[in-house]
Parts: sequence; C-alpha cells; structure tokens
Amino acid sequence: MNRSDFLSKKISACGLLVALAMIFSYIETLIPINAGLPGMKLGIANLVVVAALYLFGPPEALLISLVRILLVGFLFGSGMSILYSLAGGLVSFLAMVLLKRTQKFSIVGASLFGGAMHNVGQLLVAAAVVENAKIFYYLPPLLCVGCVTGILVGLLALRILPTGQKIMRNAGTL
Repeated sequence: MNRSDFLSKKISACGLLVALAMIFSYIETLIPINAGLPGMKLGIANLVVVAALYLFGPPEALLISLVRILLVGFLFGSGMSILYSLAGGLVSFLAMVLLKRTQKFSIVGASLFGGAMHNVGQLLVAAAVVENAKIFYYLPPLLCVGCVTGILVGLLALRILPTGQKIMRNAGTL
C-alpha cells in the first residue's frame, strides 16, 4: 500500500472516530445528571479520545478531540460551552499524553487522571470568567466524579482497544 492510500485510510478512520465521539457527546446530553454540580457529565466522548491516543498517537487523538469539541459546541452548545470544553479537553489530553509517555501508567490510570484534569481545566476557565477563585470549592466533588468516570472510560477503552487494533490493522491504518 502506498503512502497516499495509507493517509486516506487514516483520515477516514479519524473521521469515523470524530463522528462516534459526536454521537457519544449527543447521547450524553440526553442523560440527565442532577447531582447539584453545574455541567457534570459522564465523559463518554472521551472514550474515543483515549482509544485514539492508544491506537494512533497524540496528534490524531488531539485532532479528533478538537474537531469533536468544536463541532459539538457549534451544533449543540454555545461559545462558552466551547471555551469550557476546550479548556477541559486540552488539560485532560495533555495529562493523558504525559502519563502515557512515562510508560508507568496503564490506559486506565491515564484515563483516570485525564478525567480529573478535565474538571481542573474547566474550573480554571470558570474562575477566570467569574473572576472568583471560590469556584474551586466545586473541585473535590468534581475530582471524585472525574476519577470514577475516568476509571470507567479507561476500563472500556482497555476492553475495546484489542478489537480496535485488529480493525485498524485489517484496514491498513496501523
């Protein structure tokens, strides 16, 4: 297979993963979570980002994450939702990449830390927007939820990764 075919297949695979992440994001908006914390979500769209990070690597996973955040924000959100999602997504992504590079953490550990750091990124933006650091009182419960959902996302990613690798190998994208 020549380089052009390989790149075409990789772009197609990334496009499919963006679409899947968008579907997960939309499904997540349909799941009502009323835990008294504003903006709390399960983070199921991050499953695609975690899987892409371990299937393809940081550049592709970052692209998938950014495209998903922007498209979902423009379709179903607002400028502020895009800002919060970008902050959380980028901080989470950087944390996961750093842990993955150390090779001392499993995919579950990286996802756990990513889930927690997503909340940190969003709270940093929220504190800047409202110009009040007291918003960090939300951090402990958000960290708990982020860790739990990060573990669940990591376990799902661990479970689907072998199948994803097999599919990508057969498609010629790995």
